[in-house]
Amino acid sequence: MNFIPKVGDMINFTVGPVQSSAIVRTIGAQNVPYFRTAEFSEVMLENERLMLKFAGAPEGSRAVFITGSGTASMEAAVMNLLTSEDRALVVNGGSFGARFCKICEIHGVPHDEIRLEVGCKLREEDLAAKNAKSAKGTCGNSEGKGYTAFIVNMHETSTGVLYDMKLIGDYCRHHGLLLIVDCISSFLCDEFKMAEIGADVMITGSQKALACPPGVSVIVLSPRALERVAKNDPKCMYFDLKDMLANQDRGQTPFTPAVGTLLQINARLREIESAGGVTAEVQKAKAMAAYFRSRIADLPLEIVSESLSNAVTPLHPTNGMSAYDIFLKLKDEHGIWICPNGGELKDKVFRVGHMGCLAEKDYDTLLTALKGIMKQQH
Repeated sequence: MNFIPKVGDMINFTVGPVQSSAIVRTIGAQNVPYFRTAEFSEVMLENERLMLKFAGAPEGSRAVFITGSGTASMEAAVMNLLTSEDRALVVNGGSFGARFCKICEIHGVPHDEIRLEVGCKLREEDLAAKNAKSAKGTCGNSEGKGYTAFIVNMHETSTGVLYDMKLIGDYCRHHGLLLIVDCISSFLCDEFKMAEIGADVMITGSQKALACPPGVSVIVLSPRALERVAKNDPKCMYFDLKDMLANQDRGQTPFTPAVGTLLQINARLREIESAGGVTAEVQKAKAMAAYFRSRIADLPLEIVSESLSNAVTPLHPTNGMSAYDIFLKLKDEHGIWICPNGGELKDKVFRVGHMGCLAEKDYDTLLTALKGIMKQQH
C-alpha cells in the first residue's frame, strides 16, 4: 500500500488531522526533547494561559492537557465531574452525541437524550419538552431527580450541525445545570466564549483548527467545574483531573505526554495570538467556508445541515452518486482528501472542512476535481 509517499502531495480538506503551518511542521521534524525541565514547564504554563484566553474562560478557570484523542477528554470530563447522583441531559444529533450517551452509560451516570434527526438544529421546543425539575432517565438510580448537567457537542461533526449555544446557555442558567461542551471541531472556527455562555467545561483537540498532529486534547474547567473535580473520586489513574491539575500548577503532567505535539501547540497558539487572536481565526474559517459554498451552486450537491458551522460543509450528492465513492475518487484519482461518513450516512453525506492551512487556490483545485467527477457520472 503506497500510503506514506503520497501524503506530502495530498490536499487535505478533512476535519482532522488538518494541514499545518510551516512552523508546526518544522517542530515536528525535530527530535523530541526531555520534558522534566523548567523550560518545558514554561511552555506548558503558557499553553494554559493562552487556552484560557482563547476559550474566553471565566476568571479562576484552569486547563489540562491530556495525551489522548478528543474522546479521551470527553470521557475524562464525565468521569471527573459527574457521578451516579447526577442526571445529565445529552444532545444526541449524530455519532458524537451518541458517544457522550455511551460514556454516561459506561460510567453509570443517569441521563436522558434529546435525539435530533440528521441535519436538524436544536430548537427551543426541544428543550421545553424536557422538564428539568422532574426528569426520569434511562439508567442509574436517580429516578425522578431533576437534571444536574447538560452535555452537548457544540458542532455535531458527523452531520455538520452547529447548535445554538446561547439558547443552551440560557436554558442551563435558568435551571442551574452544569454545562459540558465538546468544542473539538468548532474551537477557533465558530465564536465561543465560556464566560458569556455560562459553560463550565470546554473540550478541544490538537488535530482540528489548532492544526497540529493528533494526540493531545484539552479540557478547560470553570471554577464551578473545579469544585466538582475536587470533591469527586473517579475510579481511574490516568484520567484523574485532580492529579493533572496539581501537576499543571508547575507546568507538568503526571505521566509522559506527547511532548512534541505540546511544543507544536505552543507554536500554534503563539501564531494565532500574533495574527489577531480568535477573532481572526474564526473569520478565516468563515471566509474559506463562504468561498467554497458560493461555488457549488451549479453542482448536484445539497447542503444537509439546518445550522452550519464555519468548520465544515456537509454535502449530499443529488445525482445518485455514492458519497463514499466521491471520497474514494478524490483520494485515488486527484490526490485530495475530504471527510467520508460511516454507518447509515456512508453513501449519503461527505464533508468538506474549512480548517487548517488552506487557501482559495486549494478550494479551486477541489472544485475542479468535483466537477470532473460529476461529469463522469453522465
